[in-house]
Amino acid sequence: MSTADLGFARVDLDREHRQGLPEVVYGPGKTPAQIAAIVRTLLAHNTGPVLVTRVDAEPARAVLAEVPGGRYAPGARLLAWRPAPATAFTVAVAAAGTSDGPVAEEAAEVAAAIGLAVRTVTDVGVAGIHRLLAEADRLREADTVIVVAGMEGALASAVGGLVAGPVIAVPTSTGYGAGLEGVTALLAMHASCAAGITVVNIDSGFGAAMAAFRLAQVLRRSR
Repeated sequence: MSTADLGFARVDLDREHRQGLPEVVYGPGKTPAQIAAIVRTLLAHNTGPVLVTRVDAEPARAVLAEVPGGRYAPGARLLAWRPAPATAFTVAVAAAGTSDGPVAEEAAEVAAAIGLAVRTVTDVGVAGIHRLLAEADRLREADTVIVVAGMEGALASAVGGLVAGPVIAVPTSTGYGAGLEGVTALLAMHASCAAGITVVNIDSGFGAAMAAFRLAQVLRRSR
């Protein structure tokens, strides 16, 4: 297993071989120069997409100035170079409310960049359950569904009862005081009576997209 020692970071050059994707760079806490150096190293030693998550617009512009050829998605705060072509594996990203949009957009943009076919379904929270039921057929057609919800997180249970495929639930920090910055939704999703739901970290659209990618990899190998 090989690494590149940049002094401030040891870049994992073997991850693409082990897991199918190069190492993904977490942007916060790194300077644009550090991000650029890591990205250049990953581009030079791998063939797949290179991603940097949680990057605000100003540092993103600075990184792109040093490493051209990338694309910035401001809503998702995602930088991407060499996005993968879409495969037949479909992911539906369902957001409970407009306020959950940034996390849902991160999930959708990351999933698309790593080669999954993405469909988005917005504003289908359980406060108006008819909005979800109107989209039920689209959700059932997907290979997996990523559900993004804050408040009490009930959308994950509702979707889990409607579809046969895997459901990946993302609790968000959207909500008032008793939401505890996403902890209430997190615990509710873990305690869901809809069997077999996978739950990722609070606000981690990235984590949900990567979970979907692992499912796609298993399906690809089985075929």
